[in-house]
Amino acid sequence: MVLVRYFAGARAAAGVAEEKLAAATLGSLISVLSDRPALAPVLPACSFLVDGLSARDRDLALADGATVDVLPPFAGG
Repeated sequence: MVLVRYFAGARAAAGVAEEKLAAATLGSLISVLSDRPALAPVLPACSFLVDGLSARDRDLALADGATVDVLPPFAGG
């Protein structure tokens, strides 16, 4: 199980601030999240942090207890 934390627009689309999900890789987690109609359109613009580090490799293995942050683009600068 991994802890998925949502921020800004991703949080609004997910309807929760965080949840625990089963996923072996970042890609499998994104696939599960993409099956949710409200969240699917937000995900392509999101970046992901795994245990605080930027993660782009969809084959990245997720350790049990890992934290994945789902970060949509933020306005401002």
